Amino acid sequence: MTDVDLASIAGPVEDFSAYVHVPFCSVRCGYCDFNTYTNLDFGGGASASRFAQTLIREIELARDVVAPSGLRTVFFGGGTPTMLPATDLAAIMSALREAFGTPELEVTTEANPETVTRADLEALAEAGFTRFSFGMQSAVDHVLKVLDRKHTPGQVSAVAAWARELGLEFSLDLIYGAPGESREDWQASLDAAIELEPGHISAYGLTIENGTKMGGQLRRGEIAPPDPDELALKYEMADDTLSAAGYSWYEVSNWAKPGKASEHNRAYWTNANWWGFGPGAHSHINGWRFWNLKHPIAYTGKLDQGIAPIGGGEHLSPEERREEDIMLGIRLREGISSDGVPAHVIASLIADELIDSSATFTGRIRLTRKGRLLADTVIRALWGV
Repeated sequence: MTDVDLASIAGPVEDFSAYVHVPFCSVRCGYCDFNTYTNLDFGGGASASRFAQTLIREIELARDVVAPSGLRTVFFGGGTPTMLPATDLAAIMSALREAFGTPELEVTTEANPETVTRADLEALAEAGFTRFSFGMQSAVDHVLKVLDRKHTPGQVSAVAAWARELGLEFSLDLIYGAPGESREDWQASLDAAIELEPGHISAYGLTIENGTKMGGQLRRGEIAPPDPDELALKYEMADDTLSAAGYSWYEVSNWAKPGKASEHNRAYWTNANWWGFGPGAHSHINGWRFWNLKHPIAYTGKLDQGIAPIGGGEHLSPEERREEDIMLGIRLREGISSDGVPAHVIASLIADELIDSSATFTGRIRLTRKGRLLADTVIRALWGV
């Protein structure tokens, strides 16, 4: 880690996206290890009621550093961005547009179903939001309870209907492998998600991290760790069910109808440039990776001094950038170029049924479904060449 000299990254930036981190939540889910806070009133500009104005100050500082030709995408994540009023999210979007230009493709916000109304969606659409990512997680009540989710399946149906009525794109996020979730439960969630007709569905296997509520439950023996074989089987269930419904995988954990893949997701996986705004947000600009101070009070304190709230960073070497290109790019359906990869490594991966043999004829290394389940094994093999 090194100090980041913003002057060293100042100047024109190609292929530029923005991520906005809103760190507030009404409750912290048992599996969540993101930089989130249920305290909405830290005082001053660190509080939810004044957070938009604080974040706009960071946008203005970044405007003086980078000179993009226009935003590619914007993504509001968290936390729960819709814990802020729609007017605040609209103000942040207006500041981004003024600083960096109008996004050409998509503006997405995550939203927990219980935190938005139809009027909220309509107001955000008027402010330029084109896409919503609803945190569905499951369609089964007892699974939602285990995950500490506060919405009901009926609320997911309502927000999906509102989005369709307003002509907005939306995605549904699912989690599989929660304690007590049967295969029948998981199939019910997949079927319910498809019935709501989203253009995009994400499905993530549960991981239990230290420092989370579930991490404590696991340590005390109150729950069992997710079974890798069961997670793999549920991934295959998802792939079969979604494929049959007309969704295609474009990234290991993401499926979309034709033309509905998330361009912001793709920006991450192709190692494009983005600036992350908000407490703890990470950025990648021309080979520099840097991240903001995590706590809202520390973050706000720097901005109150007119200083960028950067907590640390690093400049990636050519070898590190190559490794990242492999690690990220291999997760995409199109895979990565086979240039420079020895024939014996490719042959070994094909023999193990981890990469698609037909893709190698076009100079690509692309994961099979087995390879998607064992992507880390493929990455280690490619890093060694």
